[in-house]
Amino acid sequence: MTRIERGDMSMSRRLRWRNVFGAGLAALLVVGVVTPSAAQVRLDRPEAKLPDDFGSIQTVRELRDGRVLVADPLGKDLYLVDLTAGKRSVVGSEGQGPQEWRQPDAVWPLPGDSTLLVDLGNSRMVALGPDLRFGPTMPLAMSALEPGTIPLIAIPQGVDGQGRIYTRSMGGLAGNLPDSAAILRIDRGTRKADTVALFKLPDRTQATSGGANNRNVRIANVPLSPEDAWGVARDGAVAIARAGDYHVDWFLPDGKVVHGPPVPYDPVHIGTPEKEEYLAEQARAGGGIGISMQVVNGSATMAFARGGGPGTARREIDQYTWPDSKPPMYQGRIPIDPQGRAWVHRSMKAGDPSTYDVFDRAGKRVAAVTLETGKRVVGFGKGWVYVVSFDDFDLSYLERYRMPAL
Repeated sequence: MTRIERGDMSMSRRLRWRNVFGAGLAALLVVGVVTPSAAQVRLDRPEAKLPDDFGSIQTVRELRDGRVLVADPLGKDLYLVDLTAGKRSVVGSEGQGPQEWRQPDAVWPLPGDSTLLVDLGNSRMVALGPDLRFGPTMPLAMSALEPGTIPLIAIPQGVDGQGRIYTRSMGGLAGNLPDSAAILRIDRGTRKADTVALFKLPDRTQATSGGANNRNVRIANVPLSPEDAWGVARDGAVAIARAGDYHVDWFLPDGKVVHGPPVPYDPVHIGTPEKEEYLAEQARAGGGIGISMQVVNGSATMAFARGGGPGTARREIDQYTWPDSKPPMYQGRIPIDPQGRAWVHRSMKAGDPSTYDVFDRAGKRVAAVTLETGKRVVGFGKGWVYVVSFDDFDLSYLERYRMPAL
């Protein structure tokens, strides 16, 4: 039996891959020097805040009437939230039936005021109509599950205005360590994928042990090592923030590529506070997505889950290999606002305010937006910025701010 572990990921006859997506792979990535040409904006007071807490929030989806859908994978609920009234209600119920879910993880807008719900527990995506009734479903694993092959897994990191799904390729599961992965665009109708661009993966370490019949290969991400971040606009443009010299590339719908100018930054030294903050950020987000594939008599099945909970799954800082300094920004999803601007979450010293560099379609940084320490932008609406804040128990709270004039 061959067993491969990648960070918290592992693979054997019964394959278990952990932290392939989401905060489990998140790496706090540096401090940019704010140039005079970038507007300085601070979001001080939320216009509204829901008093009820969530286990974790990955995305929000604003509906036409101003209410928002929120999937809570750790609380295992799908909510319709009215921030103006300060109330929420559950949509659907837990189960495997037509109007049910088992672990709602994220919500994305679809054409016609519909919504795409990622239901990890049922290993599927489901389209909700404007009336929030559950409609057509499709599996998260969109290619044949065959031993020895790399499946096409359609867990979205973005969805465009045509309803196409953007996800990452699943290379490097056989013990090799590629330095990049592909951003894939999947047509939900045909289920065909094409490659939009490549992005840099984090540094990794590999260790092998055991014999021929029970070989163990452990591949671990180096936390806070350089990794590109990316996001998807409604028109299908893809923004990639490059960790090397800190600039933004835009891959436009017409096939053109725009390379923004490098943004100067001073690398932040990684000390004990930065290490502790990194581990706390991962715990707040609930960890990454665990993917398991079981092969029985040549037949493969796949299951998905976001595990852990607030304050759990923290490890000691000496269990990791750490670089000397942070690169420019967090890896992971870049939120794109309705004006088509990329909000890149810049990494700061531990305890400093959360800072987002806003880049226009020319790749130019036009603003630096700051929030209270630890707060995170999770989406946008008509004139709104949706933010997650945290309490001392790492529970999540949803806030709404007016979109600043940038």
